[in-house]
Amino acid sequence: MLIGLGFQYPLTVGLIGVGLMIFLVFIGVRVVFAAASVGLLGLVELIGWGPAAGVVGIVPHAKSTTYALSVLPMFIFIGFVAFHAGMTAQLFDAARKWLGWLPGGLAVATVFATAGFAAVSGASTATSAVFARTAIPEMLKHGYDKRLSAGVVAAGGTLATLIPPSAILVIYAIIVEESVGRLLLAGFLPGLVSALIYGAIIILWALVKPEHAPAQTERVTWGERITALPPLLPIMAVVFIIISAIYQGWATPTEAGALGAGIIFAVALLRGAGLKPIADSLMETAKLTVMIFSLIWGVTIFVRFLGFSGLAEAFTGWVVSIDAPPMVIMICILLAYAVLGMFMDAIGMLLLTLPVVYPAVMALGFDSIWFGIIVVKMAEICLVTPPIGLNCFVVSAVRPDIPLPDVFRGIALFFIADVITIIALLAFPEIVTWLPNLMR
Repeated sequence: MLIGLGFQYPLTVGLIGVGLMIFLVFIGVRVVFAAASVGLLGLVELIGWGPAAGVVGIVPHAKSTTYALSVLPMFIFIGFVAFHAGMTAQLFDAARKWLGWLPGGLAVATVFATAGFAAVSGASTATSAVFARTAIPEMLKHGYDKRLSAGVVAAGGTLATLIPPSAILVIYAIIVEESVGRLLLAGFLPGLVSALIYGAIIILWALVKPEHAPAQTERVTWGERITALPPLLPIMAVVFIIISAIYQGWATPTEAGALGAGIIFAVALLRGAGLKPIADSLMETAKLTVMIFSLIWGVTIFVRFLGFSGLAEAFTGWVVSIDAPPMVIMICILLAYAVLGMFMDAIGMLLLTLPVVYPAVMALGFDSIWFGIIVVKMAEICLVTPPIGLNCFVVSAVRPDIPLPDVFRGIALFFIADVITIIALLAFPEIVTWLPNLMR
């Protein structure tokens, strides 16, 4: 054991643990295993084997049985049922008929279709996988550049991290003990702003490079546009129920999610969905839910180790002592997230960093809800930046004809759009806080 470090001993062990954790993730060890193993070793070093075993045996279970986490499988199930029941194809068809006349119209339609699906899904990778199957073939058929087509789908999938219901916002709320309902409401306007900026970037690019996004030649009548709307009513109803229930306070997020899942499930049955689509939806929901809960279990052990080391308090004290405006410090923190996100998945990154970073941000006087949306938006960027851009890997896996480097090239436009969105949220925090403040 390490000895002789006096007052600095626990802090030194904490710093060594963080360094080891980053190294393990960098060499490819999955976050859940890296976090759990380093956390256990650190706890053994600081408090001994017996107490460490007790913490490792109790804390993950206690954290994962939090009532608010029960909303996650509800939100995930809604998205998978909507996909397997064919609702996402109808969503894209309606967006194409209403927006296809714009420059780059099919790509713009894809952005807003992914935003619509995000409003019933909450899972970014699922959104990207769904629209890689439905939107990319349509864009390629109309002569769109394959890199742009893949980039639109990968970037559009990230909207699921902001637009409620969002699984990652729920996880943020659990970590920092913030209101799940207020956070879900806070993500609505920033998600809409992100979608609008994506659309604007696509239109500008189509005007500059029309060969990458040819104009739509087929005529769509107003009758066809109006006819495309009724099949979307179940999705619109679920979005309305979830947001209004949380806003009005007559249902918890979990109850609203359960009601939405029930509606989507009933609609799928009425539309003739057989046993296989329902079974596939349940299986994929279980897989994704287990993955998220496993991350929470592993990272909770590491977080408890950081608590015993005193690293969070020391970091907070150091940040507060920096002689610089709080906004400058915030920008430096966001840049650090951008770098870290190149090597970690979004959920793992938030689970590992927030116990240390969040107290420092609060000590600087920033709003908890606002910071949550900002940091989740940074997590969005991490989903599409190399080398660990998970959404890009998903799109390339679904479409093997589009190599991964081409997907990353197609993301460049949307990275610029995300930077613009971050600047807007930093400059105008009311975009985030207006809706949840009305909830009060």
